[in-house]
Amino acid sequence: MKNGKLQVGIIGCGGIANQKHFVSLQGNADKADLVAFCDVIEARAQESAVKYGVSEAKTYTDYRELLADPDIDVVHVLTPNVSHAPITIAAFEAGKHVLCEKPMAATASDAEQMMTAWKSSGKKFTVGYQNRFRPEVQSLHKACANGELGEIYYAEANAIRRRGVPTWGVFPDKAQQGGGPLIDIGTHALDMTLWMMDNYEPASATGSVFYKLGGLQEATDGNIFGPWDPATYEVEDSAFGFVKMANGATIVIRSSWAINLMESREASTTLCGTKAGAEVRSGMSFKGNELHYNRGHNGILSDEKMSGSGAVAYFSGQSADPGFLE
Repeated sequence: MKNGKLQVGIIGCGGIANQKHFVSLQGNADKADLVAFCDVIEARAQESAVKYGVSEAKTYTDYRELLADPDIDVVHVLTPNVSHAPITIAAFEAGKHVLCEKPMAATASDAEQMMTAWKSSGKKFTVGYQNRFRPEVQSLHKACANGELGEIYYAEANAIRRRGVPTWGVFPDKAQQGGGPLIDIGTHALDMTLWMMDNYEPASATGSVFYKLGGLQEATDGNIFGPWDPATYEVEDSAFGFVKMANGATIVIRSSWAINLMESREASTTLCGTKAGAEVRSGMSFKGNELHYNRGHNGILSDEKMSGSGAVAYFSGQSADPGFLE
């Protein structure tokens, strides 16, 4: 640390960096300085340094050179998915704390290697699952931890967009992205759901992926990010899974960037417990994030919508009320 502030290096200065990380770090300028920027496109690193960095910020095109700087405390790994593992592992070997964007890795073996490197480093490690810090998600987690739902035995992790295919960066590129909506937005919904269920141990998983709409020009009509190119769309457009836990509990995972469903639920979870049920509802079909509880209460079946569940804007990098954070 320097002058009581963490010295932060950014690896990958593309969309996620500009839409979320830079803005959030600027909002915490009393705690952290952006001192180094790395991108394979040199001009992008230089532009980021000028706009967001300290006056003496350095720029790189090779992440290994950034990691060699002993003054950097923390790195944010904001690169295409398939490069998360080698960069994160190298960062731990260089003695840095790491925030890696989701998904953690493109393969399970890569994720295991990242975990091994982290445990050997003695440093802090987190993956970008910011939805945990939404006020209504924090509130629901407290209810689950307090046993207010009882035993949660069935859940749904929902990440459904009717037409929300990302048309920037490498999202449709399977070689660099590793997959489509399941590892992009499905991972957020699954993380929320597992967190509520205290990360039950999984016993088995099965699923289906569909390559139905991505290659159809007519399916691009109405996409919120503009038409995508069907000729270069290589990942699945929807994926569904069924996970059974060792204790018998079940999670159904639904994810899509493009599907002909009426309701869109993204970064949402449905929980069914022995005492009560609960849902976090968010996505294109809702004006804001919602928290609902349902149960039998005083002779009737109730649906209780909790008030005061303010939303963190998806791309703004704003902070939630600190009073909700654990």
